[in-house]
Amino acid sequence: MVSLKTNCGGIESPNPFWLASAPPANSGEQVQRAFDLGWGGAVWKTLGTPIRNVSSRFGGLHYRNERAIGFNNIELITDRPLEVNFKEIYDTKKKYPKHAVVVSLMVETREEWKDIIKRSVDAGADGLELNFGCPHGMCERGMGSAVGQEPRVNEEITSWAVEYSSVPVLVKLTPNVGDILPHGLAAQKGGGHGVSLINTIKSIIGVDIDNFVPMPVVANKSTNGGYCGQAVRPIALHMVAQLARSPEFKIPISGIGGVATWRDAVEFILLGSSSVQVCTEVMLRGYRVIDDMVEGLEEYMRSHGFSTIDAMVGKAVPGYSEWGELDMNYESIAKIDSDKCIGCQLCMVACHDGAHQCIHPDASGTTRVPVIDESECVGCNLCQIVCPVPDCISMVEVDNGHAPASWNQHLAGEGTLRPKKGSH
Repeated sequence: MVSLKTNCGGIESPNPFWLASAPPANSGEQVQRAFDLGWGGAVWKTLGTPIRNVSSRFGGLHYRNERAIGFNNIELITDRPLEVNFKEIYDTKKKYPKHAVVVSLMVETREEWKDIIKRSVDAGADGLELNFGCPHGMCERGMGSAVGQEPRVNEEITSWAVEYSSVPVLVKLTPNVGDILPHGLAAQKGGGHGVSLINTIKSIIGVDIDNFVPMPVVANKSTNGGYCGQAVRPIALHMVAQLARSPEFKIPISGIGGVATWRDAVEFILLGSSSVQVCTEVMLRGYRVIDDMVEGLEEYMRSHGFSTIDAMVGKAVPGYSEWGELDMNYESIAKIDSDKCIGCQLCMVACHDGAHQCIHPDASGTTRVPVIDESECVGCNLCQIVCPVPDCISMVEVDNGHAPASWNQHLAGEGTLRPKKGSH
């Protein structure tokens, strides 16, 4: 038996899957429908002084005319009256007492923070999420990423929220910084019970090349927006791991950014997240994606011997090191399974034009299966990446007789490195 119950910074939920603060969590009707379908929690679309939004608002990055792998929005926070939002929060929490209802907030002054926090807690919020990440519209008004990019301001406002709140406070961090650690530590120093990251990345999704306007187009103009979706997951994983591996950082993490499958969620959890938030995949495919996410996570836990989410959190963090600590004497080469190879020779083209020129045509001309010159192969993985046939190309470790040695050890005179390859 496995349990998907989780506790992220004091916020409990029946499973780690939360709707992120965005259009899918804009109203009580939506959040309640999501809970009925199996979501463990929801972060309400950011509350503050209601604004006017623009039309149009979204843009997609499509790969080879297929589904959007990247998504951009220029929408801002709630445009619905606060009284309506608070009533729906109250009704939702009353109806779903075991689900996590987290309220995202963004205002300016200390008094405004005090007021909106009290109203959120009175409405039944299980926790608060301080939106210090919005990269457009609100940051020009001194909120969102304008706060998130300044550790001192982050810490100060977080301390206000913790002072005024009787429920846990999560701080949503912006990725639009050079190093995430000072910002995570600022949230921790301010008393935050946890952080959530990443918020969206400042971006322009594309350009209308016929009318010469960035997209999405509003009349004959546009602006930068927030980039999200599957394409940002590697950035999000890096920033989550940067915090989780720091001995100074000690508060929980709610991971966000490109979670589209159960496997994506597992990656975030293994790198330190206690919960994962989903937005874009729900916008593209609907709330029912939760079925595969829950089923896949349960099966993964069973097959790997995990009975609880806590047992998984951070399991991959020790495997993340600095480049200078990697074993420079570890060696792998590519092997092609001739029975699976379809002779497309994409690996050969990629290797000759983009890598180390170690894959060649069969000299006999009797087969289209390429031949690997193992004396030149550096194990770069490019051939495996471009191969369209699953498991046709594998990377195999070579026993070269050299003891493990990192670059740092080499510089300190404590290790000898194996000879270079691929230097012709």
